[in-house]
Amino acid sequence: MKAGIVGLPNVGKSTLFNCLSNAKAQSANFPFCTIEPNIGVVNVPDARLEKLESLVNPERVLPATVDIVDIAGLVKGASKGEGLGNQFLGNIRETDAILHVLRCFDDDNVVHVDGSVDPIRDKETIDMELQLKDLESVEKKLDKVKRAAKTGNKEAQKEEAVLDRIKQQLESGISVRAIDFDPADRKEFVLPLQLITDKPVLYVCNVDEASAVTGNAYVDKVKEAVANEKAEVLVLAVGTEADINELETYEERQMFLEDLGLDEPGSSKLIRAAYHLLNLHTYFTAGEKEVRAWTIPVGATAPQAAGVIHTDFEKGFIRAEVISYADYVTFGSEAKVKEAGKMRVEGKEYIVKDGDVMHFRFNV
Repeated sequence: MKAGIVGLPNVGKSTLFNCLSNAKAQSANFPFCTIEPNIGVVNVPDARLEKLESLVNPERVLPATVDIVDIAGLVKGASKGEGLGNQFLGNIRETDAILHVLRCFDDDNVVHVDGSVDPIRDKETIDMELQLKDLESVEKKLDKVKRAAKTGNKEAQKEEAVLDRIKQQLESGISVRAIDFDPADRKEFVLPLQLITDKPVLYVCNVDEASAVTGNAYVDKVKEAVANEKAEVLVLAVGTEADINELETYEERQMFLEDLGLDEPGSSKLIRAAYHLLNLHTYFTAGEKEVRAWTIPVGATAPQAAGVIHTDFEKGFIRAEVISYADYVTFGSEAKVKEAGKMRVEGKEYIVKDGDVMHFRFNV
């Protein structure tokens, strides 16, 4: 599962990518610094994993991860191939969620591609290009469906109505994620289109150091502008995060954060937000060899969760032995949880909860 970092050139995308992944993507004060997308595999910060480690004392600990993709800056006209438009739109189509970086700080030393700071204008520029690309896809599909609908095909007529609605909304400047669909129509007709503006989005307001905790007037405008979208907003001082990353020791980083009034790096909050944006959550396995966080989609069953470890676990699934994270911490060990009668045995229909500690029984 991938989350793609998007935005106009020079808003701080590559600097943010470096903060998240510690990969040193080229970051500079000119447009199109990023041409080929950079991909970083990023650990998801999770205090529960650290707690389990302290209780189990395993040989190794493996956190959950999420892929973050740094995509080239988009400009007006991208949907018609301007700048790196076609390449950009192809790269973003391959991601599962969007981290949209908006410049929300003033600094005469950092060039803005449009000459002035206006995050709402920047957002609308990118939204329009993505909507135009989706409109192109919908119109192509609509042409085929209309031909089938004219023959009296009831299913095609139903699909035509859904596509017509999407077309009208896109032409009005409304992204697909903001449209309310009947769940059955969404599953059957909307999701297969894989439209860019249907992807979940997190707006990352890149602010100056002084605004890292409280935000600023630019951030307020962004929150107001996206109020009707199914989207989240996160405030992050990307340049400051980069400075924190350069400090050598954990203690130095913590002192810097405390001086700013922050309890943890904003990049940690962003990674967790991206993880949830992708509709993912975590279950754990805990033993002497390793304590590990496993990533599954929200709503996954016990056999599907087992299949993340190995496909044979899913094929031969018999049952799952489940301990809630809270019970594991309360009693302090698997043995004591069992003594207290708090270990549950669950079957194939069980929906795994975030934080479950699990053992699987299977037969191949």
